[in-house]
Amino acid sequence: MSRSHPLRNVTVVITRPAGTAGPLSRRVRKLGGIPVSVPGLSLRATEDASTVDAALRRALDGDVLIFTSPAAVRFAADVLPLATRATVVAVGRGTARALKTADVGNVLFPEASQDSEGVLGLSELAQVAGRRVALIGAPGGRGLLREALVARGATLEEVHVYHRVAPRIDRRHIDPLLKLSRRSAVLLSSAEALDHLHRALIAPAWRRLVQAVAVVSSERLRAVALGMGFERVVVARSALPTDLLAAAAEVSFTRR
Repeated sequence: MSRSHPLRNVTVVITRPAGTAGPLSRRVRKLGGIPVSVPGLSLRATEDASTVDAALRRALDGDVLIFTSPAAVRFAADVLPLATRATVVAVGRGTARALKTADVGNVLFPEASQDSEGVLGLSELAQVAGRRVALIGAPGGRGLLREALVARGATLEEVHVYHRVAPRIDRRHIDPLLKLSRRSAVLLSSAEALDHLHRALIAPAWRRLVQAVAVVSSERLRAVALGMGFERVVVARSALPTDLLAAAAEVSFTRR
């Protein structure tokens, strides 16, 4: 394996939301890989803009803001400037970077476990009884943050600035999957995206996909991938592109 091109001739399937795979595709090419974009999700701004505006204004005037994804930051910043005196929490480093781009400083995020469990482990969220806490993101998800914060006594408001929908999958996406060899990897950071692909792909394309190495962003997603038929699964440090690609680069790919 080449140190400068550790993914030489490896096909890397990118499942990021529709329209967002460009930067990651360029990184794959720099590492010698062959990027294939097959979106697992499509993101849409919440249609009721006036309701979102009002809810976001209340949240910015509250005590704690928790942004659940980089997309949550982008869609929220499209509605209002994110100026606030509240404690601002990001679910991970990527979300924290998006907040920095949106001119939000002093953002807290978990270093080790960049997920809901990590957020709940932050000392700043240990005592939230009676405090106004807003979750900024999309409907759905596991609900762990919601349940835990309410159990801790927070006055919780959820601000849905966008929503996730099934992507449009067509021959552009399916044809490259039908040509996948075992010398391929699929980058996964969302169980919902994986479920959408399972439903949308024709059976031969899905069979090819699960023969690839699944590079997942958490132990929880590892269990999901194994349950859906992947036999080779490796866990990256986080959902950040750098960490996903670093994990992929460590895989010993067969040439079959």
